Amino acid sequence: MRIDWHQYFLAQSHLLSLRSTCERLKVGATIVKDNRVIAGGYNGSVSGEAHCIDVGCLIEGKHCIRTIHAEINALLQCSKFGVSTEGASIYVTHFPCVHCTKSLIQAGIRYIYYAEDYKNHPYALELLGKTGVHYERIPFNRDNVIDALHQQT
Repeated sequence: MRIDWHQYFLAQSHLLSLRSTCERLKVGATIVKDNRVIAGGYNGSVSGEAHCIDVGCLIEGKHCIRTIHAEINALLQCSKFGVSTEGASIYVTHFPCVHCTKSLIQAGIRYIYYAEDYKNHPYALELLGKTGVHYERIPFNRDNVIDALHQQT
């Protein structure tokens, strides 16, 4: 058995989420173009700064402001290395927040695939509809995907 592309890229996003340093929610994101990974990110603190797992979350208005979201970290990786995201897809462990949704749209991402609903903001959904960015929840079971791979060996 060979897993399909959606399962493959969502598995990578889940693997990235294991690097997350936020205690509230572990998120991973993989940006893909032409079935090739161009960037990955997870939610965590600014490089060189304290991490939530070490000093706790810095909560303001029910949000941790210490954390950079996985989607933004992946976009910033593309920016840092001069890689275009125009027409790309992103695979995320959770539905993007409204701020990440705006950034993904502005960066030219055309497809958003996610494994789990998470506070799907009405304005984010409205923006996706207005801009024609395709978004889709892809059922993903980490254990089933990994078990399927191990059964082949």
